[in-house]
Amino acid sequence: MSARDLLRVGATGLRTRRLRAVLSALGIAIGIASMVAVLGISDSSRADLVAQLDRLGTELLTAAPGQDFFGEDASLPDTAVAAVRGMPSVASAASTTDIGVTVRRSRRIPPEETGGIGVRAADPQLLEVLDGGLAAGRFVGGGLAGRPVVVLGAVAARRLGVTKADGSVLVDVGGRSMAVAGILEPLPLAPEVDRSALLDHAAAAAAFGTGRSASKLYVRAREEQVGDARELLAATASPQAPEEVDVSRPSDALEAKVAAEGAFTSLFLGLGAIALLVGGVGIANVMVIAVLERRSEIGLRRALGARRRDVGAQFLCEALLLAGLGGLAGAALGAAVTTGWALSQAWEVVVPPMALAGGVGAALAAGGVAGLLPALRAARMSPTEALRS
Repeated sequence: MSARDLLRVGATGLRTRRLRAVLSALGIAIGIASMVAVLGISDSSRADLVAQLDRLGTELLTAAPGQDFFGEDASLPDTAVAAVRGMPSVASAASTTDIGVTVRRSRRIPPEETGGIGVRAADPQLLEVLDGGLAAGRFVGGGLAGRPVVVLGAVAARRLGVTKADGSVLVDVGGRSMAVAGILEPLPLAPEVDRSALLDHAAAAAAFGTGRSASKLYVRAREEQVGDARELLAATASPQAPEEVDVSRPSDALEAKVAAEGAFTSLFLGLGAIALLVGGVGIANVMVIAVLERRSEIGLRRALGARRRDVGAQFLCEALLLAGLGGLAGAALGAAVTTGWALSQAWEVVVPPMALAGGVGAALAAGGVAGLLPALRAARMSPTEALRS
């Protein structure tokens, strides 16, 4: 038979058993849709993370006191910030100092209900180093230097229910009422600042006796010298005990998340492959039943001159058509799921062409393997045996 006749005969076999064909193709479609969706969502998420890394930059470093030889909490010298700013590989640096008090919306709220909000004294250069911005109001320093006002991180403002920063809103900071002078925009690379209330160093010293020893240093290295800055940062911040300084790069967390996306992709691809295997078994089952039900048709075709390979090709074609239709439907469904999820997360929509082509190819391969044995079984039937049954 020609290829055209083969396709026509194979399609006729599916049309006569439409419900069974649809249910069998559905198994393949679910497997392919899950695989395409997993790859598409993973690539979309990864593209968003990479774009976020490019936007935020990878040159931000942090340094914090660790523990000394005896396991006690270490501290950075008061000169750490000035020393780090003098490094040739550093563009800018700023610090924050934990004050150790709580911030509440009012004094009526119990002191133990902190909402996870810390209170820190901050350098005026902090916002520049973090490449952040203000959602409202002003930052510490400048015209706010020494004044008992606070600047709230994005998360802190949300948890306190503060939306205005014009000085009219008061919060309780360590038992003292202070006006909210500013609200920060979210800082993805400094979540601890997002969850903080920030004071000027002079105001913190006057109100709570806070010193200048940094609890955390934020360092913006020069773009081509991040490695040098990271290597020398601990020794520069604490020359007497560099081993007591913990140095990290916040963007490493995003890079680790990109790597984790790959691990989860492999896991879900395995689940999709299992679904595809189940769909292949379903097609094999349908084709075996089709051969048993259509013995008289096979015998009649053989008696009229059809060769064994024509009969085998007919049933193999039916299996491939069944799997191909399921693969196409699954690829379309997977692309739709990817698009919907990516748009709901405000990600760039990425549907890998290789995932679509590979999905349809995998479906055809599964259909071919599943239909091969029933096709061989049909081809081996003798005309007399088939007609007798």
